[in-house]
Amino acid sequence: MLAKPRADLLAGTVAYENAPLVKATGFREYDARWLLGSEINLLGVQALGLGLGAYIQECGERRIVVGHDFRSYSLSVKQALTLGLVQAGCEVLDIGLALSPTAYFAQFDLRAPCVAMVTASHNENGWTGVKMGVSPPLTFGPEEIGRLKTLVFSSEAQPRPGGTLAHVEGVADRYIADAAARCSLERPLRVVCACGNGTAGVFAPEALRRMGAEVIPVECDLDWTFPNYNPNPEDTEMLQAMAASVKAHGADLALGFDGDGDRCGVVDDEGEEIFADKMGLMLARDLAPLHPGATFVVDVKSTGLYATDPVLQAHGASTLYWKTGHSYIKRKTAEIGALAGFEKSGHFFFNTPLGRGYDCALTAAAAILAMLNRNPGKSLSDLKRALPLAYTSLTMSPRCADEIKYDVLREIIAAYQELADRGETILGRRIASVLTINGIRVGLEDGSWLLVRASSNKPELVVVVESTRSAEDMRDLFHREVKPRLRRWPTIGAFNQEI
Repeated sequence: MLAKPRADLLAGTVAYENAPLVKATGFREYDARWLLGSEINLLGVQALGLGLGAYIQECGERRIVVGHDFRSYSLSVKQALTLGLVQAGCEVLDIGLALSPTAYFAQFDLRAPCVAMVTASHNENGWTGVKMGVSPPLTFGPEEIGRLKTLVFSSEAQPRPGGTLAHVEGVADRYIADAAARCSLERPLRVVCACGNGTAGVFAPEALRRMGAEVIPVECDLDWTFPNYNPNPEDTEMLQAMAASVKAHGADLALGFDGDGDRCGVVDDEGEEIFADKMGLMLARDLAPLHPGATFVVDVKSTGLYATDPVLQAHGASTLYWKTGHSYIKRKTAEIGALAGFEKSGHFFFNTPLGRGYDCALTAAAAILAMLNRNPGKSLSDLKRALPLAYTSLTMSPRCADEIKYDVLREIIAAYQELADRGETILGRRIASVLTINGIRVGLEDGSWLLVRASSNKPELVVVVESTRSAEDMRDLFHREVKPRLRRWPTIGAFNQEI
């Protein structure tokens, strides 16, 4: 039996080689991530596996899929996790090198209700983590993570007999076929496939070819040193490389895949990025006539255009704004039977008949290509220009310590709520709505809005503003309203960037 995990072990000591190191900070709202070596060691990963195995058996299950991404250490981490799961008495099905959505697909393909995917996603080298779930297509949220954390640090998780391990082949091929079957192009499309040397490079080009696209692979060779840029389609460096490839090859679009293949970034035929919330709106406009009365779920950082879009309104579509975080949007999309969910970070969720409900960049790619297929003669930039105008800021993040950020946020929420209750205006506009499901999103009478929330995994607040008037007005919302108001709290530090 392993000793209880500790947080104070140092590499190069006897204790480090004989006891589990697990820092509690690695348990996030909807997954778990650590710096391997300094925050968790392999014995700590084994303890995590034992705790996870105990948790899924509390849920009445024991059959679990495991996979790993392409990092120099991910296979070792998965093996340590597997040892803990087997020790807990679980039936482990190892699908090998995989994307996160490959592992989610395997839950359906292998009829295994549980999943543990070892991945650091787009994080820099040195990071490791696990994405987990017990009920497909859902992944853990705060309640499940909280219980897992308790099990890992207590003596409740005990070894059980009957644990097994089987290596399963063929899942990746079936996953690619499943994703590719969701689009069959009838118009020629040249597509840049950018993978940042991450795991998606093994799977995405073949899937796009099977959809009928002419594929231009960019940084698709596996290289865990990420010699060009981190595989993160939200980062400027990756987006700029995608844009350069579109222009160099005369491509119709570029699709960028993150390190574990659950997020998709898009650059249009003119080399301009399309943020995921606007891309989601374009997809919703395309799907609404095909699915009258459809419901969509978007996170609170997303454009307000979903609520006012005339195409969606004409086909009876409705949109629910919900908590930021892939686990939250995935769960709410499934809970209310929405057709699709979109998160501004690039997670796309499609329910039947468009997908299986989990976030999958290849399913998102299929939906984007199918939209273009249904609009012959129109480019992606044409479809983007057809959207109503809205000027949305980048995500801005002032520092605020983890220990106090939620208390500070509560005070900010109260201040804005008081403004609304008193009937006061913001830059001459009446406050039309206040949404507090995730921080506070203040809607103005002209459709403009501002958002302040706490970051789920960093010592920061998150600020986004959007104007329906102009880019100058968008900047005014930040510089004349949000920034001066937040200065009233001396515990809020400098912004990482400004507009």
